[in-house]
Amino acid sequence: MSEQKEQKQEKIVSMFDDIAPTYDTANRVMSMGVDKSWRRKACDLAYRYSAKDSLDQIVDVACGTGDMMDFWKKQAEKSNIAISEIVGVDPSVGMVDVARKKYPEFNYHISKATQIPLEDASADILSITYGIRNVVEREDALKEFNRVLKKDGLIVILEFMKNENPSFLGKIRDFYMNKILPKVGGFISKNLEAYEYLPNSIGDFSTVANMQKELKEAGFDVLYTQSFSMDISTLIIARKK
Repeated sequence: MSEQKEQKQEKIVSMFDDIAPTYDTANRVMSMGVDKSWRRKACDLAYRYSAKDSLDQIVDVACGTGDMMDFWKKQAEKSNIAISEIVGVDPSVGMVDVARKKYPEFNYHISKATQIPLEDASADILSITYGIRNVVEREDALKEFNRVLKKDGLIVILEFMKNENPSFLGKIRDFYMNKILPKVGGFISKNLEAYEYLPNSIGDFSTVANMQKELKEAGFDVLYTQSFSMDISTLIIARKK
Protein backbone atom coordinates (compact mmCIF):
# COMPACT_ATOMS: atom_id res chain seq x y z
CA MET A 1 0.00 0.00 0.00
CA SER A 2 1.34 3.46 -0.88
CA GLU A 3 2.04 5.92 1.91
CA GLN A 4 -0.88 8.10 0.78
CA LYS A 5 -3.33 5.19 0.88
CA GLU A 6 -1.90 4.04 4.22
CA GLN A 7 -2.51 7.48 5.71
CA LYS A 8 -6.05 7.55 4.32
CA GLN A 9 -6.79 4.13 5.84
CA GLU A 10 -5.32 5.15 9.20
CA LYS A 11 -7.44 8.32 9.23
CA ILE A 12 -10.61 6.29 8.63
CA VAL A 13 -9.72 3.86 11.44
CA SER A 14 -8.96 6.77 13.79
CA MET A 15 -12.32 8.32 12.97
CA PHE A 16 -14.14 5.12 13.92
CA ASP A 17 -12.13 4.88 17.15
CA ASP A 18 -13.37 8.38 18.00
CA ILE A 19 -17.08 7.76 17.35
CA ALA A 20 -17.18 4.22 18.78
CA PRO A 21 -18.88 5.16 22.11
CA THR A 22 -21.83 6.82 20.35
CA TYR A 23 -21.86 4.76 17.14
CA ASP A 24 -24.79 2.49 18.03
CA THR A 25 -27.01 5.36 19.18
CA ALA A 26 -26.29 7.43 16.07
CA ASN A 27 -26.91 4.45 13.78
CA ARG A 28 -30.28 3.60 15.31
CA VAL A 29 -31.47 7.22 15.14
CA MET A 30 -30.29 7.82 11.59
CA SER A 31 -31.59 4.55 10.15
CA MET A 32 -34.73 4.55 12.33
CA GLY A 33 -33.97 0.89 12.94
CA VAL A 34 -34.72 -0.16 9.35
CA ASP A 35 -31.19 -1.54 8.94
CA LYS A 36 -32.24 -4.42 11.21
CA SER A 37 -34.58 -5.79 8.54
CA TRP A 38 -31.80 -5.54 5.92
CA ARG A 39 -29.42 -7.49 8.16
CA ARG A 40 -31.99 -10.17 8.94
CA LYS A 41 -32.75 -10.67 5.27
CA ALA A 42 -29.03 -10.91 4.45
CA CYS A 43 -28.53 -13.64 7.05
CA ASP A 44 -31.65 -15.60 6.12
CA LEU A 45 -30.83 -15.56 2.40
CA ALA A 46 -27.23 -16.57 3.01
CA TYR A 47 -28.34 -19.52 5.13
CA ARG A 48 -30.76 -20.51 2.37
CA TYR A 49 -28.03 -20.37 -0.29
CA SER A 50 -25.64 -22.24 1.99
CA ALA A 51 -28.22 -25.01 2.50
CA LYS A 52 -26.36 -26.51 5.48
CA ASP A 53 -27.59 -27.30 8.98
CA SER A 54 -24.15 -26.79 10.53
CA LEU A 55 -21.33 -24.34 9.77
CA ASP A 56 -17.77 -24.26 11.06
CA GLN A 57 -17.17 -20.54 10.91
CA ILE A 58 -18.78 -17.22 10.01
CA VAL A 59 -16.46 -14.22 9.71
CA ASP A 60 -17.76 -10.66 9.92
CA VAL A 61 -15.20 -8.21 8.51
CA ALA A 62 -15.40 -4.56 9.60
CA CYS A 63 -17.52 -5.96 12.43
CA GLY A 64 -17.70 -2.62 14.22
CA THR A 65 -19.70 -2.91 17.42
CA GLY A 66 -20.76 -6.48 16.61
CA ASP A 67 -24.41 -6.20 15.62
CA MET A 68 -24.15 -8.24 12.42
CA MET A 69 -22.51 -11.07 14.34
CA ASP A 70 -25.50 -11.14 16.67
CA PHE A 71 -27.85 -11.31 13.69
CA TRP A 72 -25.89 -14.29 12.33
CA LYS A 73 -26.33 -16.03 15.67
CA LYS A 74 -30.02 -15.24 16.16
CA GLN A 75 -31.10 -16.07 12.62
CA ALA A 76 -29.16 -19.35 12.79
CA GLU A 77 -30.96 -20.28 16.00
CA LYS A 78 -34.34 -19.56 14.36
CA SER A 79 -33.41 -21.86 11.47
CA ASN A 80 -31.86 -24.57 13.70
CA ILE A 81 -28.44 -24.06 12.15
CA ALA A 82 -25.44 -24.90 14.35
CA ILE A 83 -22.43 -22.58 14.10
CA SER A 84 -19.15 -23.60 15.71
CA GLU A 85 -17.58 -20.12 15.71
CA ILE A 86 -18.45 -16.53 14.81
CA VAL A 87 -15.42 -14.26 14.34
CA GLY A 88 -15.30 -10.46 14.15
CA VAL A 89 -12.49 -8.65 12.34
CA ASP A 90 -11.98 -4.87 12.52
CA PRO A 91 -8.96 -2.52 12.55
CA SER A 92 -10.60 -0.15 15.07
CA VAL A 93 -9.71 -0.98 18.67
CA GLY A 94 -12.43 1.37 19.89
CA MET A 95 -15.18 -0.37 17.93
CA VAL A 96 -14.04 -3.86 18.91
CA ASP A 97 -13.87 -2.84 22.58
CA VAL A 98 -17.57 -1.95 22.38
CA ALA A 99 -18.33 -5.21 20.53
CA ARG A 100 -16.54 -7.32 23.15
CA LYS A 101 -18.63 -5.77 25.94
CA LYS A 102 -21.89 -6.31 24.04
CA TYR A 103 -21.13 -9.77 22.67
CA PRO A 104 -18.40 -11.52 24.71
CA GLU A 105 -19.38 -14.90 23.27
CA PHE A 106 -17.77 -14.12 19.90
CA ASN A 107 -14.08 -14.14 18.94
CA TYR A 108 -12.35 -11.00 17.67
CA HIS A 109 -9.25 -9.93 15.75
CA ILE A 110 -7.93 -6.39 15.43
CA SER A 111 -6.98 -6.51 11.78
CA LYS A 112 -7.36 -4.89 8.38
CA ALA A 113 -9.60 -6.46 5.77
CA THR A 114 -6.51 -7.13 3.65
CA GLN A 115 -4.71 -9.09 6.40
CA ILE A 116 -7.21 -11.39 8.08
CA PRO A 117 -5.41 -13.68 10.59
CA LEU A 118 -7.36 -16.81 9.68
CA GLU A 119 -6.37 -19.97 7.80
CA ASP A 120 -7.02 -20.55 4.12
CA ALA A 121 -10.46 -21.99 3.30
CA SER A 122 -11.63 -21.84 6.92
CA ALA A 123 -14.89 -19.85 6.69
CA ASP A 124 -18.28 -20.95 5.38
CA ILE A 125 -19.63 -17.38 5.21
CA LEU A 126 -17.87 -14.01 5.26
CA SER A 127 -19.86 -10.81 5.64
CA ILE A 128 -18.98 -7.15 5.47
CA THR A 129 -21.81 -4.75 6.28
CA TYR A 130 -21.36 -1.04 5.61
CA GLY A 131 -17.61 -1.48 5.66
CA ILE A 132 -16.37 -2.30 2.18
CA ARG A 133 -16.42 1.36 1.10
CA ASN A 134 -14.04 2.13 3.98
CA VAL A 135 -11.43 -0.33 2.69
CA VAL A 136 -8.90 1.63 0.66
CA GLU A 137 -7.33 -1.45 -0.96
CA ARG A 138 -10.63 -3.07 -1.97
CA GLU A 139 -9.19 -5.32 -4.68
CA ASP A 140 -6.71 -6.82 -2.21
CA ALA A 141 -9.47 -7.23 0.38
CA LEU A 142 -11.69 -9.17 -2.01
CA LYS A 143 -8.78 -11.51 -2.80
CA GLU A 144 -8.26 -11.97 0.94
CA PHE A 145 -11.95 -12.78 1.42
CA ASN A 146 -11.63 -15.39 -1.30
CA ARG A 147 -8.61 -16.90 0.45
CA VAL A 148 -10.38 -17.20 3.80
CA LEU A 149 -13.56 -18.73 2.38
CA LYS A 150 -14.02 -22.42 1.69
CA LYS A 151 -14.80 -23.51 -1.84
CA ASP A 152 -18.46 -22.65 -2.46
CA GLY A 153 -18.34 -20.38 0.60
CA LEU A 154 -20.46 -17.22 0.54
CA ILE A 155 -19.58 -13.55 0.73
CA VAL A 156 -22.37 -11.27 1.94
CA ILE A 157 -22.09 -7.52 1.33
CA LEU A 158 -24.48 -4.86 2.62
CA GLU A 159 -23.46 -1.38 1.54
CA PHE A 160 -24.48 2.12 0.52
CA MET A 161 -23.73 2.12 -3.19
CA LYS A 162 -23.22 5.04 -5.54
CA ASN A 163 -26.27 5.75 -7.73
CA GLU A 164 -25.26 7.20 -11.10
CA ASN A 165 -28.83 7.79 -12.35
CA PRO A 166 -30.99 8.48 -9.29
CA SER A 167 -34.78 8.44 -9.57
CA PHE A 168 -36.94 11.07 -7.87
CA LEU A 169 -36.96 8.94 -4.71
CA GLY A 170 -33.22 8.46 -5.09
CA LYS A 171 -32.77 12.22 -5.10
CA ILE A 172 -34.73 12.42 -1.85
CA ARG A 173 -32.40 9.76 -0.46
CA ASP A 174 -29.35 11.73 -1.56
CA PHE A 175 -30.72 14.90 0.09
CA TYR A 176 -31.21 13.01 3.35
CA MET A 177 -27.78 11.39 3.20
CA ASN A 178 -25.98 14.63 2.29
CA LYS A 179 -27.86 17.25 4.29
CA ILE A 180 -29.77 15.67 7.18
CA LEU A 181 -27.80 12.60 8.24
CA PRO A 182 -24.44 14.34 8.84
CA LYS A 183 -26.04 16.89 11.16
CA VAL A 184 -27.88 14.21 13.17
CA GLY A 185 -24.82 11.98 13.44
CA GLY A 186 -22.56 14.91 14.18
CA PHE A 187 -24.84 16.13 16.97
CA ILE A 188 -25.00 12.73 18.66
CA SER A 189 -21.30 11.92 18.30
CA LYS A 190 -19.95 15.49 18.61
CA ASN A 191 -17.92 14.65 15.51
CA LEU A 192 -19.42 16.33 12.45
CA GLU A 193 -16.44 15.45 10.26
CA ALA A 194 -17.01 11.72 10.76
CA TYR A 195 -20.61 11.91 9.60
CA GLU A 196 -19.81 14.24 6.73
CA TYR A 197 -17.45 11.48 5.63
CA LEU A 198 -20.38 9.07 5.13
CA PRO A 199 -22.08 10.78 2.13
CA ASN A 200 -18.67 11.65 0.68
CA SER A 201 -17.55 8.03 0.93
CA ILE A 202 -20.73 6.88 -0.84
CA GLY A 203 -20.17 9.38 -3.62
CA ASP A 204 -16.62 8.11 -4.04
CA PHE A 205 -17.63 4.46 -3.86
CA SER A 206 -18.54 1.90 -6.48
CA THR A 207 -21.83 1.40 -8.28
CA VAL A 208 -23.66 -1.90 -7.90
CA ALA A 209 -22.55 -2.98 -11.39
CA ASN A 210 -18.90 -2.22 -10.63
CA MET A 211 -19.09 -4.06 -7.30
CA GLN A 212 -20.47 -7.12 -9.06
CA LYS A 213 -17.67 -6.88 -11.63
CA GLU A 214 -15.00 -6.65 -8.91
CA LEU A 215 -16.43 -9.71 -7.18
CA LYS A 216 -16.31 -11.72 -10.39
CA GLU A 217 -12.71 -10.65 -10.98
CA ALA A 218 -11.84 -11.79 -7.43
CA GLY A 219 -13.18 -15.29 -8.09
CA PHE A 220 -16.85 -15.09 -7.06
CA ASP A 221 -20.14 -15.87 -8.79
CA VAL A 222 -22.83 -13.32 -7.90
CA LEU A 223 -25.98 -15.12 -6.74
CA TYR A 224 -28.24 -12.34 -5.52
CA THR A 225 -28.50 -8.55 -5.67
CA GLN A 226 -31.24 -6.34 -4.21
CA SER A 227 -31.48 -2.69 -3.21
CA PHE A 228 -33.70 -1.59 -0.32
CA SER A 229 -35.55 1.55 0.76
CA MET A 230 -35.14 3.94 -2.19
CA ASP A 231 -31.83 2.26 -3.03
CA ILE A 232 -30.33 3.43 0.27
CA SER A 233 -28.78 0.02 0.91
CA THR A 234 -27.80 -2.81 -1.43
CA LEU A 235 -27.33 -6.49 -0.61
CA ILE A 236 -25.03 -8.66 -2.73
CA ILE A 237 -24.45 -12.37 -2.07
CA ALA A 238 -21.78 -14.21 -4.05
CA ARG A 239 -20.24 -17.68 -3.98
CA LYS A 240 -16.56 -18.56 -4.18
CA LYS A 241 -15.86 -20.57 -7.32
